[in-house]
Amino acid sequence: MIGSDINNAIKFLKQGELVAIPTETVYGLAANAFDLSAVTKIYQVKNRPQFNPLIIHTDSIEKLKSWGLILPEKLVQLAEKFSPGPLTYVIKKSNHIPDIVTAGTDAVAVRIPNHPLALELLSKLDFPLAAPSANPSGYVSPTNAQHVYEQLGDKIPYILDGGNCTVGVESTIISFMDEVPTILRFGGLSLEAIEAVIGKVNSIFNIQHSKLPIAPGMLSRHYATTHQLVFGDIEKNISSYDSKKVGIISFYKKYDSVLDEHQFVLSKDKNLDEAAQKLFSAMREIDKLHIDVILAEEFPNEGLGRAINDRLKRASVQEEGN
Repeated sequence: MIGSDINNAIKFLKQGELVAIPTETVYGLAANAFDLSAVTKIYQVKNRPQFNPLIIHTDSIEKLKSWGLILPEKLVQLAEKFSPGPLTYVIKKSNHIPDIVTAGTDAVAVRIPNHPLALELLSKLDFPLAAPSANPSGYVSPTNAQHVYEQLGDKIPYILDGGNCTVGVESTIISFMDEVPTILRFGGLSLEAIEAVIGKVNSIFNIQHSKLPIAPGMLSRHYATTHQLVFGDIEKNISSYDSKKVGIISFYKKYDSVLDEHQFVLSKDKNLDEAAQKLFSAMREIDKLHIDVILAEEFPNEGLGRAINDRLKRASVQEEGN
């Protein structure tokens, strides 16, 4: 069921059920993070590997502290400027956080989402919500309630409808587990914005993704479309395929040899924020076409372009054995 009744969402969450919730990044599949059986349902419904940890969501820094979490000074500096917002912090877990949430690691990922409906919901709960993206594991993330309904509607009792997500890609994840903070996933907040507040940070973006991630969203194959997605130079790749059977995801350019209705231009004005907002919807729509392959170009490696490239690159990874 899709609706906008927060009290209905609270009722299901307190009963140990799952509820899809809106955030500014993507829709999340939420459960009481302190309820082991409820969190287990997340893994079951998503068919998510249990070695892949979850992000917990709340509405205030004060609640994080009340659950025994110690917040480093640089985290507080970032939170003062960017939380609520599309930034997730990885810190040392406390005994309040169940191991199933952190996949048995000693680190926990925490975030304060910047969506009015989500914040109102979280403010009325005395527990955090574990909430990965509300889609089957490995597939394209949902950016509106209908996307959730199409893939999980028969598996969860309630989808809290908060409209279209304004950011459209998952949060940036920054770890404070080492002396120098490290970006673990590029997302809805740019590297430049982070470094403007706390100075230079490390990044593992160019290191091969692990099969045993230390934070959510780090599996090598993720955000997959049904059709094969080829990431890179479209001009170079297009000659290898029948142009009438090709779908295109591009920044601002169209290609004369490809059918117009098979092309998804994410920002005619060359705006990376707009492109990120439209990315997952475009991936879903292009996947419905009668085509053989999706060609996606590399975006400028700056700002949210890094997050777009990350999602497309991992969507292009073939299953082992293929």
